[in-house]
Amino acid sequence: MSDLATTPTDLDTALDRYRVELTGYCYRMLGSSFDAEDAVQDTYIRAWRSFEKFEGRSSLRSWLYRIATNVCLDLLKAGNKRARPMDLTAPQHQASAVLNERPEVTWLEPVPDGRVLPQTADPAETALAKESVRLAFVAALQHLPAKQRAVLILREVLAWKADEVATLLETTVASVNSALQRARATLASHGVRDSDAADPLDADQAKLLEQYLSAFEAYDISRLTALLHEDAVLSMPPFDLWLRGHEDIAAWHLNQGIGCKGSRLVPTTANGMPAFGQYRPAASGRGHTPWALQVLEISEGKIIGLNAFLDTARWFPLFGLPEQLDESDEVQ
Repeated sequence: MSDLATTPTDLDTALDRYRVELTGYCYRMLGSSFDAEDAVQDTYIRAWRSFEKFEGRSSLRSWLYRIATNVCLDLLKAGNKRARPMDLTAPQHQASAVLNERPEVTWLEPVPDGRVLPQTADPAETALAKESVRLAFVAALQHLPAKQRAVLILREVLAWKADEVATLLETTVASVNSALQRARATLASHGVRDSDAADPLDADQAKLLEQYLSAFEAYDISRLTALLHEDAVLSMPPFDLWLRGHEDIAAWHLNQGIGCKGSRLVPTTANGMPAFGQYRPAASGRGHTPWALQVLEISEGKIIGLNAFLDTARWFPLFGLPEQLDESDEVQ
């Protein structure tokens, strides 16, 4: 269909057409997969209510982005921003680690690729889209004032022209360019760490993930830590605890985390990166029950980040992961 909607049926089709990319935009703005879904729904409600006033002077896509931007800016007025444990506290050591839980609204949330990454035949475009939803990048965006965040996403992720962004934000091209420069400087100061995309995997990445799955399910911590970068980080939202380095990560798995022994992993992807649904042995001794969504950050052949999101009641349904694994998956 064209980008010109003249009837309610046209609008319905257009809203469906742009849902994934608008969800991706709102996710980058808000850092929450659920808030992004709500923001897109609010965008559609506002679009329906004001459709009769849409005069077609801009494209329908631009009009929807303007509404979505206003929705996100309204949500961000309270000053709330999502974070990772590494943004909030210093690393702890395993021997003295304290599990301090913080509310759900604190945390940057993972998101399924299919919810935020539109299908495209252009490999370069796909790579950029995946790069722009990485946990580290979205976390860095949260350090930007809301309008700078919108400018950077629109200009550098979605490749809008400066005059298009100025029109959307009802400001000047000079203001857009200035905001973009400030946003770039802020991101540079936070030193966003590079990580590799999950799909398609090259042979080395696939081998690394196979080795990780094998080592974790065997609970061979020596083999597992050999796959980690020396400065690898383990985090476990909703706890603000995080650990850095082989020694503390290995000690955690062998002490506080020993209940993970005998786990099973189910592969998935999140934020353009490899991920696993982790299932621990059930207390009944029959089968396995959800424990964590593990999102792995990989760079140069090593794992640099183990992000274990523990609120499985939120994450497993969103990622389409089974409610439990049956007895055929039990360790023999």
